[in-house]
Amino acid sequence: MTPSFESKICEPAALAARAKALARPLVFTNGVFDILHRGHVTYLAQARALGAALVVALNSDASARRLGKGDDRPINALEDRMAVIAALESVAMVTWFEEDTPIERILACRPEHLVKGGDWKVDDIVGAKEVAGWGGKVHSIAFRHDRSTTKLLSRIRT
Repeated sequence: MTPSFESKICEPAALAARAKALARPLVFTNGVFDILHRGHVTYLAQARALGAALVVALNSDASARRLGKGDDRPINALEDRMAVIAALESVAMVTWFEEDTPIERILACRPEHLVKGGDWKVDDIVGAKEVAGWGGKVHSIAFRHDRSTTKLLSRIRT
């Protein structure tokens, strides 16, 4: 039997149609979310609290590798990362992008809130101009826990 959370995984081509069925205001964020940790789940819960539903777009494996985090990254394949994110209560839908940025996914679902972590300046967030242009808000959420997959992997490897 397939777990019900897997129904939250959405092909990019179906995102626009499926996003229309989600409760509004819609919140959108993106990232690699490779090895899930407390920082990730806290951030996603905070993002979800900004609206009625949260869409998370994950970097594909190739897109994640182009971020320069290391040749062996991501550790977990896209399918596994999507399943873990979809299983979270705070997440309404998960999709992915092959490109270097999620701009096409942002345009497809037209969120009222665009969110990234506190290491991003609002003006540098991909899609900020577009979301603000249709009356949405852009947020940079401060980190509550100093955690990162890169730091975790460094600890494991030493």
